[in-house]
This record gives sequence, C-alpha cells and structure tokens, in this order.
Amino acid sequence: MELSAWSDYRGGDRMPGRFAALDAFVLEKMGQTHLPGVSLALLAGDEVVHQRGYGFRDLKDGLPATGETLYAIGSVTKSFTCLALMQLQEQGKLSVDDPVEEYVPLPIRPFGERIRLRHLMTHTSGIPALAYAEAVLSREHGSSEKWLPIASVDDLLTFMRGAEDWAETRPGERWFYLNEGYVLLGEIIERVSGLSYPDYLRQHILDPLGMRRSTFARAVVEADADAATPHLITSDGEPLPSRYSFGRILADGGLISSVPDLIRYLRMFLLGGGIPGGGGRTAAEASIKSMMEGRVRLPASGWLESDASPALLDQPGTYGYGLHAYPDFFGHRLVGHGGSVGVATAYIGFIPARDVAVAVLANGAGYAAGQLGMAALAALIGEDPERLPFLRIERLLDALAGVYATFKGTMQITFRRKGDLLQAEFKDKHHQENVPLIPELLQGDAPRFFTLAAGRRSTVEFNRKGETVEVLYERYKLRRIGPV
Repeated sequence: MELSAWSDYRGGDRMPGRFAALDAFVLEKMGQTHLPGVSLALLAGDEVVHQRGYGFRDLKDGLPATGETLYAIGSVTKSFTCLALMQLQEQGKLSVDDPVEEYVPLPIRPFGERIRLRHLMTHTSGIPALAYAEAVLSREHGSSEKWLPIASVDDLLTFMRGAEDWAETRPGERWFYLNEGYVLLGEIIERVSGLSYPDYLRQHILDPLGMRRSTFARAVVEADADAATPHLITSDGEPLPSRYSFGRILADGGLISSVPDLIRYLRMFLLGGGIPGGGGRTAAEASIKSMMEGRVRLPASGWLESDASPALLDQPGTYGYGLHAYPDFFGHRLVGHGGSVGVATAYIGFIPARDVAVAVLANGAGYAAGQLGMAALAALIGEDPERLPFLRIERLLDALAGVYATFKGTMQITFRRKGDLLQAEFKDKHHQENVPLIPELLQGDAPRFFTLAAGRRSTVEFNRKGETVEVLYERYKLRRIGPV
C-alpha cells in the first residue's frame, strides 16, 4: 500500500471511508496469519474516530467480532497494577521505594541487595524470567504437559525459593521481564488496601473511568453476549478454540476488556490522570508522568538500515511503570504496552504530543497486535505506515520470496519467508536442506544477506530490476520464475 492509499487524519475530518486502507490492511494480516478476530479503536482528542471489529469473535458459530467485543488483554493489565500502586503511594500507604520484603516474605536478595517495589514495576529485579506464567498458560491451552500447581502467592513464593542463584544483576541495573514480580505487586495491593485485587481495580480505576464491562470474572465473561472465544493458532495455521486461565493470572495479565473501555483508559493518560468527561482524577499528573518516564533501557533495538537517517523505532525503547516508550515514532514519543495470553493478544498505545491513541484486541496470536496498532496510529497522524521498519521488512521479504532457477532451469532454489528471515530450501527426490539467510543490508534494489556454514560466512545478493528478481548465491546466479 502506498501513502496515497492510506487514509490520514486531518484535524477531525470525517471523510467517508478514510480508514478503508487501514481496514484492508488489518484483514490482509489476519488472513496471512490465520487470526480469527480483531477489534480496533482510534482516539483523536475526545473523539473516537474509528472503531470496528474484523473477522470472527467465535469461529464455531460464525459470530462476527464487533467494536465492543470482550477479549483478554494480557500484560496490558500491568499498567493497571502500577496505576493502583501510584494511587496507594499518593495516599501515603506505601512508597514505590519500599523493599518488597516489607510486605511479602520474598526470600531473594540479588547480590545481597533488597528488591524494591519499583524494581518489580520496571522489571529490574535482577532476576531473569522464571516462566511461571508460560508454564501455566501452556498447560491451560494443552500445549504442554508440565504441571505447575501455583494457586496462591504462597505457592509462588515457594516456587521462587532458590531463585537468588538465578539472579543475573543487582536490582535496578538491567531489564528482565518478570511476571512473577507483578503477582507479588498484586498481593501487596491487596494487603495494603484491604481489598482483593479485582475489587480494588473495580472501585478505584474501572468504575471511575466508566469501564463497566472490564472484568476478571469468568461468570461475567460467559454471560456477556459479545465476548470473543480465545483461539490457539497451531504451527500449521489452524485456529483451535481454547480458554482463559481465570483466577490463575490476575495482576500480571488477567483483565478482560474491550476497545471502548481501553480507549477511556488511554484518554485518562492523555489527560494526565483526569477522568474523561471532567469527573475528577484517577491519579495526580505527577504520578502519570512518573509511570511514563523511561527508567530502564529495553534490550531490543532496530536493525533496519535507513536510506538517510536512523530508522523509525531504531532507538532502543525504555520501560517505566507498566508502560514502555519509544522516542522516535515519526518524530514523536510513543507510549504503550502489549499483552498476550497465548490465545488472545492486545496492544494499547498513545502519542501525548498528538493527543491520539489506539487499542487493539485479538482472539489469537497471529499478526502482532502492536504492529496493527502502530500502523493505525501512523495512518491517524497522516504518516505513511509503509515507512515503519517492520512493514518495510515484510514487504521486501515478500517481494524476494519465490522459486528461483539457474540457466535453463538446471537447478532450483526456493526462498521462503520465515518471520523476519528468508530461508533457502534445497530439495530433490531424496534430500532437503534448509538454510537461513541473515539480513545484512535491507534497502534499495540490492538487498544483501549472508549464510553461515562450515565456519564460513557467505554473502547472498539479490538484485531487483523492475519485475525481474535475480540472486547471486555462492557460485550460482538464479532468476525468480514464480511464487512459493
């Protein structure tokens, strides 16, 4: 899709069909990744400028996803947990600088230092992921036989015992995503407030913001006529109906919500803690700014070489209190968070400088919800989504993939896209060999990759000449003769 094909936002203009290209893009990516259903909403100022569902909320009964459908939001819940902690800090009931062991008997001091609440909030405890949530979810979805009987915080603390030897750094030094830490934060909220975690969120965040349908309760979800069926998408692309882990995952990723509810939540951040409609505040503006402040550098950064300047999203992101931020999204700071429970995925994102936000929910783990959300935000602020690094890579790899042949078809190699890589497949009647191509330079009409074999690095050079694509691979020159 070219820029002219993407609808752009022009100060509240409501041209008919101005999000038609975005809608087509969402359906394209759903089809490519066998994603059953998606709901998406875009906010500009006080106005929801686009909201709709795509595909199926329930494949078995053929029920469509709507703009109101409920889904699990996974780790987007973590920002709610941090907001609750900021509220309790404002009330003087705790400080994010308090040691965790003052509230729960955490038997871990990495390199002799105490872990503080802010270390768990920013995933800087020094302890790499212990993968309790991964084990719970895999068992729940039938993907693993591993049984981890963690039904309480006491069980989790027992599970974590001995993890001191697993620590990699002192607290505060490095980002290691730790779901277990957010379980402990949820317990601290309960002990300090005297309310269960779901009840605290209901009384102090969800109800004040008008998020009436957001819930942790199985009975509420099952009684809702517009709730999505979660799906496990197999390696061969088959979406299998699945279920949520009600009650087993809460403060680290258990909330069920809809895009309209999440848009109200996002509007609160854009208002600096104010409740949409002028009904008071959820938190002080200083607390909201504190949540968005980058406190630790994320380990991943962009690698796509740009034609003239650093690529969008190329600079490493940062993590604050339950939110991450990227400094260069078309020249603006993008704040947000993603979520996944394996059978449902989510993304929220907002650009404070442009007063815009997006919420994306899906009932499967197909095309990344965050990438759908970023493409939508780009279109909303009048930028070309095709400039986004992940889309540039996708479009290029799709253009290079295909069946290639040598002179007069004496030999063939298939180059197949595998995620963000190409794979060279050599196949005859008796043998098959697959070789990954590692990107080296992805720009212009001469993208370059390399392979590793027998301790040697070999360059693979493509050359695009209009509709013709050729490749130099070791001793061979091959020309694309058809699709995969």
